[in-house]
Amino acid sequence: MGRAIAYVTMVGDVVHPGNLNIINEAAKLGDVVVGLLTDKAIVSREHPPYLNFEQRMIIISSIKDVTKVIPQDDWCGEDNLRELKPKYVVHGDNWTSNSLSKVRDRTIEILSEWGGQVVDVPYTHGINSSVISTNRREFGTTPELRLQALRRLLAAKPLVRIMEVHSGISGLIVEHTEIEKEDGLHYFDGMWSSSLTDSTSKGKPDIEAVDLTTRLQDLTCILECTTKPVIYDGDTGGKPEHFVFTVRTLERNGISAVIIEDKTGLKKNSLFGTSVEQTLAPVEEFCNKIRAGKNAQITPHFMIIARLESLIAGHSVDEALERARAYIAAGADGIMIHSKEKSGMDIKEFCQRFRKEYANVPIVLVPTTYNQFTEKEFQEWGANIIIYANHMLRASYPAMVKVANCILENERSLEADSLCMPIKEILELIPDPK
Repeated sequence: MGRAIAYVTMVGDVVHPGNLNIINEAAKLGDVVVGLLTDKAIVSREHPPYLNFEQRMIIISSIKDVTKVIPQDDWCGEDNLRELKPKYVVHGDNWTSNSLSKVRDRTIEILSEWGGQVVDVPYTHGINSSVISTNRREFGTTPELRLQALRRLLAAKPLVRIMEVHSGISGLIVEHTEIEKEDGLHYFDGMWSSSLTDSTSKGKPDIEAVDLTTRLQDLTCILECTTKPVIYDGDTGGKPEHFVFTVRTLERNGISAVIIEDKTGLKKNSLFGTSVEQTLAPVEEFCNKIRAGKNAQITPHFMIIARLESLIAGHSVDEALERARAYIAAGADGIMIHSKEKSGMDIKEFCQRFRKEYANVPIVLVPTTYNQFTEKEFQEWGANIIIYANHMLRASYPAMVKVANCILENERSLEADSLCMPIKEILELIPDPK
């Protein structure tokens, strides 16, 4: 590269005329070097890309006037800028007023060290990458892509945020709910298919009374209208011989992971704690179940996560760690540590001690009772996945009871209108297929 360097940052997942215009303008100034944002960089502010980094690299490298493509691990690309010392950083002028304005300010500050400058190219109106990406999500996904999504997220994000779903409508809410904050877009990364809320929505107790086939019927409705990865609550997993078929069925349907708990006998919900009998499975018996499941799966993407019930049953953190070591040795892809204690200190101790031994094994937390802690605090403990395990169903029940009582009280539905979604909105909520 003999000319000045004109540096361009790109996502490269959706390439449109606006992107090409920026590259063309940069090429007039010098050799174009594209800093291609990695998955890790993208998910810090936006939804994860559809294409992986290698696929996006092939596409951007093929564009005329692009001299070189290099990875960029954050939105500013400070390391790349300091190494290359480009004369120009070329960007669409929309970053002067959107959430990237602070990134622009920092870029100007860095470039000033060697006399470089930012060139703001007029924004190409009528084209919006975010809208294109949203429309693409409406097209759906495939079981293969959904299956891989959780591992991609764990590789890219310090903390993966999962919300419980139990119906197609709750799945749509989790799929589309997002808020813009100063540090970027906040959204749910995936969905939790809970045996508790599946059973409750059918008017049955949470004792594994709803079988896999029945649960999959409802889960299919969720899969049909969403694209995000799903973690399946597998309860105890049943007999090893049965768990084999559960793994194959879930994997075939594009479920990313199953979590099974190390208890035996008739299931009693863990939040009852020691007020009911909670019997832990023998360690080797549970290890055999994990091995059977791992041997049954076809792809390397599916995950089997072992749920530790030691603290629920009144045992120590030491005992929980001992079981965790055995389950990982048996092939578990992650560990979920569960507790009903409100202080959360037993969970914190487990996470910190576990992380000292296992730097890369995912830790899953379900902070239903110790919900005073923030996601940032859980991340500091060493957690990788946070599951909000029952909140969608818990929110819907009191809302429905309130409407039912209101109608009985007033002997008409007029007063309940303010408690309900307008009928026009409910009719337009699910668009007709094009």
